[in-house]
Amino acid sequence: MSQTPEKISSSPLHEQQILILDFGSQYTQNIARKVREAHVFCEIHPCTKPLSEIKTLRPKGIILSGGPASVLEKDAFLCDKNLFELGIPILGICYGMQLISHILNGTVSPAEDREYGRAQLNVQEDSGLLNGVKNNSTVWMSHGDFIKKLPTGFKSTAFTNNSPIAAIENPIKKIYGLQFHPEVVHTSCGTTLLNNFIFEICKCNKNWKTDSLAKYSIQNIKTQVGNGHVLCGLSGGVDSSVVAMLVHKAIGDRLTCIFVDNGLLRADERQKVEHEFRDNFQINLDVVDAADRFLEKLEGVSDPEKKRKIIGNTFIEIFEEEAKRLGNFEYLAQGTLYPDVIESISFKGGPSVVIKSHHNVGGLPEKMNLKLVEPLRELFKDEARKLGHEIGLPDTMINRQPFPGPGLAIRILGNVTKDRLKVLREADTIIIEEIKIANLYNKLWQSFAVLLPVKTVGVMGDARTYENVIAIRAVTSSDGMTADWAHLPYELLAQLSNRIINEVKGVNRVVYDISSKPPGTIEWE
Repeated sequence: MSQTPEKISSSPLHEQQILILDFGSQYTQNIARKVREAHVFCEIHPCTKPLSEIKTLRPKGIILSGGPASVLEKDAFLCDKNLFELGIPILGICYGMQLISHILNGTVSPAEDREYGRAQLNVQEDSGLLNGVKNNSTVWMSHGDFIKKLPTGFKSTAFTNNSPIAAIENPIKKIYGLQFHPEVVHTSCGTTLLNNFIFEICKCNKNWKTDSLAKYSIQNIKTQVGNGHVLCGLSGGVDSSVVAMLVHKAIGDRLTCIFVDNGLLRADERQKVEHEFRDNFQINLDVVDAADRFLEKLEGVSDPEKKRKIIGNTFIEIFEEEAKRLGNFEYLAQGTLYPDVIESISFKGGPSVVIKSHHNVGGLPEKMNLKLVEPLRELFKDEARKLGHEIGLPDTMINRQPFPGPGLAIRILGNVTKDRLKVLREADTIIIEEIKIANLYNKLWQSFAVLLPVKTVGVMGDARTYENVIAIRAVTSSDGMTADWAHLPYELLAQLSNRIINEVKGVNRVVYDISSKPPGTIEWE
């Protein structure tokens, strides 16, 4: 049984693409986002991908990502030297540039000091890649090695104060390299550089548009499923809601959605899902009340990864039971996104590592012998939102902030109990209400409460208290790959603190999280 859904191979949106070979950089997904924002399709593949498979994909261009290692290390991840003889334009970024030099007989040496952060770029040579880039543009460096000697046929086209060779190229072979990261927001000329590579060097056309995806997705579901029946695990979030609507439009009543109330949801979520999907959209919906079952299994568990696994395994058990009770199904529809796939699965033999387990990318099909239908598997979050708008989902659903699969359990640090859930749920409701009143909800990527595993001394009504601490987390982001803490107005923070302390019994202190991602993550667990 294959677990990979059929590609949209018949779509003209996939007739050309940029291939990204991942060498383990934390910014690799940012490269893909930038390419797609230019309306060109791209995919991330492991750096170990065989040359024969790369040829089969027939990419218009190849980008070699950065990476945490050094090309000088004994077990460094390299690529086939013949990659540079294919005649396909290649852009190496950071580690990728050093790799080009190393493989093509240049010289790479360790730097005395690792260079990390902002630098000013000076353009010294005419270059198709650097066309339109102004001198003293800000770029973002992150490297420990530097190129000491260029490979034959290459020239240096730019430098910074600490990097004598910050950009290289061999225009005859269409091979280019950048010592800095054009894919991050800190590099002011990054979009210009990437667009030069995509359009001027690779000669791509702008044909990746989400407003054309719906008809292809629906047609692919029809082709894949045929006359079969599909189960969909519905959470009420953006991803599963878009998938449910796509499948419903494709096969109608042969779709059945299962909504499991695990007791870890925000206030009134179950009622909202039932109203939208059963009453408004007329979709077959099976609702399971399993709150007590989940809480029993979570009793005494404080480790976040154990929580995730318990919740995931319990969901699978309940899903299997309901599937057997409801009838015969051949397919399972999931709201798996592209970042879920990349973060959950270490590329075989490659340098990427698992960041955290995702509830969408797991073992359910193996146990149930169901084939996967994952129409969002190639999409980022904002692309899924645009697709949802196109198929008629309401703004209140499409613009909903992301909510983790394990629910409030991973926003409670420490043990999960009914009492602690009540405290967190009430605080979270206040945060959402006030953020919406301030007209900031759609401007924030996420905003939520976290219940900390500590208590602090306070004074209420002239009496000493020793109660819980709530942390407020609010971040801005374009895709969740990187995020910055939101600079909420002091007046709003004061209102949030006052309401939570006065209205939520058991809380006497509120703090605000000002950590960015990286180095932190958006969720606390």
